[in-house]
Amino acid sequence: MTQIISSPAQTGTPIAAPVAPNEPRPKASLFSTIGQDAPAGLVVFLVALPLCLGISLASGAPLLAGVIAGIVGGVLVSMLSGSAVSVSGPAAGLTVVMLSAIATLGSWPAVLAATVVAGVIQIGLGLARAGIIALYFPAAVIRGMLAAIGIILVLKQLPHFFGADTDYFEDMNFSQFNGLNTFSAIGAAMKALSPGSVLVGAVSLVILLLWNTAPVRRQSWARLVPGALVAVLAAVGLNQLLKSVAPDMQVRPEHLVKLPVLTSLGQLASEMTFPDFSALRNPATYGVAFTIAIVASLETLLSVEAVDNLDPQKRHTPTNRELMAQGTGNLVSGLLGGLPLTAVIVRSSANIAAGAQTKMSAFIHGLLLLTSLLFLGSVLNLIPLSALAAVLLLVGYKLTTPALYRKQWQLGWAQFTPFIITIVAVLFTDLLKGVTIGLVLGFFFILRDNAKAGSYLRRDEAADIAEGDEGGLLHLRLPEHVSFLNKASIVTTLEQLPANSRVILDGTRSDVIDHDVLEAIEAFRQAAPARGIDLELRGIRQVALGAH
Repeated sequence: MTQIISSPAQTGTPIAAPVAPNEPRPKASLFSTIGQDAPAGLVVFLVALPLCLGISLASGAPLLAGVIAGIVGGVLVSMLSGSAVSVSGPAAGLTVVMLSAIATLGSWPAVLAATVVAGVIQIGLGLARAGIIALYFPAAVIRGMLAAIGIILVLKQLPHFFGADTDYFEDMNFSQFNGLNTFSAIGAAMKALSPGSVLVGAVSLVILLLWNTAPVRRQSWARLVPGALVAVLAAVGLNQLLKSVAPDMQVRPEHLVKLPVLTSLGQLASEMTFPDFSALRNPATYGVAFTIAIVASLETLLSVEAVDNLDPQKRHTPTNRELMAQGTGNLVSGLLGGLPLTAVIVRSSANIAAGAQTKMSAFIHGLLLLTSLLFLGSVLNLIPLSALAAVLLLVGYKLTTPALYRKQWQLGWAQFTPFIITIVAVLFTDLLKGVTIGLVLGFFFILRDNAKAGSYLRRDEAADIAEGDEGGLLHLRLPEHVSFLNKASIVTTLEQLPANSRVILDGTRSDVIDHDVLEAIEAFRQAAPARGIDLELRGIRQVALGAH
């Protein structure tokens, strides 16, 4: 008979590993949900258009480069990706990398060559199964990142909403290129707001809020027409009315969408820039390519983990396939003169909020970007940025609702602390730095918990216990996989064993035992006789201790 003395919870498992479904889900046809995916694709297109243009400007790249990356992300990457609702395109997190790359290599065509190489590196990372690192992102950090992005979206869109915007859409950095920061930019906008933009933005926001109310959503026609489209059309109509009846109130031209107006495919070809492959003779090109590949891969993995969190159906994105899809996208985007791209959270969040069901919505958004570039430039340039800011304000709020904070608080300090620290860090730095700080704190809690648990301590009242031995037999059974994360817990447990006891240290169920752990066990074996401990090792090989 075995009596359990202590069986602490084992916490050495991978962090935030997604729970795979027990049974495979039936795959829905891409066209079976077109009634939901097409409106969602339209909403994402409206959100993505100014983001693509703004990121081009912030990156120091030609205006067309961001739109090309958005088209490639929508049309190509969506089909190669295993994610159902993720959207890819140019990302704000790469703007600083692009500015540095242009300064380092001296020309945009040289950076395009580096982007092509970065795509090849990402494909290699996918083939090497490097996507496994996404399984080790703590859930609290991912939720903190999403909440922080929600807060930043609200704060960053207010200047656009007020018609006093000088920064680009989807800027996620606390310090802005214009010398302001997230908070001072709002103060400056309040002093220079445009009444017309505020009116147009307010009308758009009211329409969006009404569209989400139960009475409107019960109407079948309302479910087919996205509220964002109605809000944008109303904004265009209102601004045109102001232009006629109150010219002083109309939205100023600098606060409208600015899409390049092309009249033919020939003009598009003449406006495109192509890579200068002679730059491959410059060793600095490969350093830039490696930087682009690593930053784009990390942002992609963070994004797809966050998107899987948001997906109502909780589908899991195969991360290695995602890296290869993004790598292919960057290779093609570089060849066509586009910016590097990643999976992006803002557009993906808008996609989910709009009711997307399959990757067809991202594909439709890419087709719409292509169509708009070829045929609709003059029409889309009538859209006020304050109307699009209203759309993003609502997306931001949905990412950082009070219910999310209550849920994390209820989970305890070990979950709430990394969550709130990640929010603060992202808010006051940028996405990658903030998440890195959150990850470090998250791993601290994991290591702390692993120091408390990780093995099973049992008292065995077995027949082979010597007669008269009142202490019985302490049976310490190691887990299936013993990594360096388990070392602290095992050493702590061994140090707490009572003197003059009989101990079996059992590794027969362990497939892998880390060498650091083996050294710690060997050190205990050599020290055990001095404490009167009779130690038996099972399934654990002895190793030579290093010099001390």
